Amino acid sequence: MPTEIERKYLIKSNNWKTGLSEADSSLIQQGYLNEDPGRVVRIRIRDSKAFLTIKGRAIGISRAEFEYQIPVNDASELLGMCLGNVLIKRRYEIKYEGNIWEVDEFLGKNKGLILAEIELESEDQSFETPEWIGKEVTMDMKYTNLALAHNDS
Repeated sequence: MPTEIERKYLIKSNNWKTGLSEADSSLIQQGYLNEDPGRVVRIRIRDSKAFLTIKGRAIGISRAEFEYQIPVNDASELLGMCLGNVLIKRRYEIKYEGNIWEVDEFLGKNKGLILAEIELESEDQSFETPEWIGKEVTMDMKYTNLALAHNDS
């Protein structure tokens, strides 16, 4: 079974963006078709590709994840059926000490929020954190993308 193991962090400085421009990012739109705590069904358009993703219930920082590429036109229609708001964010992939950090700069209703994630091979994998990484929010439910899709501020 495919498994996602990730940790999520707030950013404490803008140094992560040194040497990067918008051209180094991908534009992501994503929404959620359900709110069941046992499984989440997400629709995502990233630049010119679209995906349907099903994620199982998290156990610690691990959960089952199944992802399938779908036609962009289908994804656009499905985004219109999503609950809450469609998230819009710019994603930057930053290599650091042999790992890739995904930094999401949120736009729209979550403008100003910047989160960094690292995907791991195992829950106990060690890794170095860049100096711009702040507080870990992996287990803080208000920073899940599903919760952010319901942010009306």
